[in-house]
Amino acid sequence: MAPKFAEDTVTLWRVRRTILQMLRDRHYNVDDSELKMNLNEFADRFGQSVNRDDLIIKAPKTDDRNDHIFVFFIGEAKVGVKIMRAYAERMRSENVLRGILVVREQLTPSSKQWIHDFNVKFHMEVFRLPRMLITDPVARYFGMKRGQVAKIIRKSETAGKYVTYRCVV
Repeated sequence: MAPKFAEDTVTLWRVRRTILQMLRDRHYNVDDSELKMNLNEFADRFGQSVNRDDLIIKAPKTDDRNDHIFVFFIGEAKVGVKIMRAYAERMRSENVLRGILVVREQLTPSSKQWIHDFNVKFHMEVFRLPRMLITDPVARYFGMKRGQVAKIIRKSETAGKYVTYRCVV
């Protein structure tokens, strides 16, 4: 019988895997073992109740080892300026100019303004997967379950192709 995992553990495993795939698509150096990590290996490494601070990723560009990106997984439901400053300070201390924030719910209006002002010197993205209903025809066609992440590739006149990710809810 397969082990039972907490819904949060499964979701974090899927989101982290999607982020790692996205980083590889953006030409950051991502270890194959990280990408191929299954749910059991994830639970062994991070535990049943995952501490989001343990999920932080720092990856260098494949063509420039001095250019890094941080991916922060924020556990708080509402992210305020105080939290944002802490992550920004870590980026400054390690001389990393790019960052991605994976948030659970939403940013406060003041933290959104703070990111806008912060992006003058650094580049920080807020990453919250758009949602796809489990009743969506595409989700039903592929037999997707809650928490699964879909990679959607569309043709674009300007970019050639547009890639987006959706989380089934």
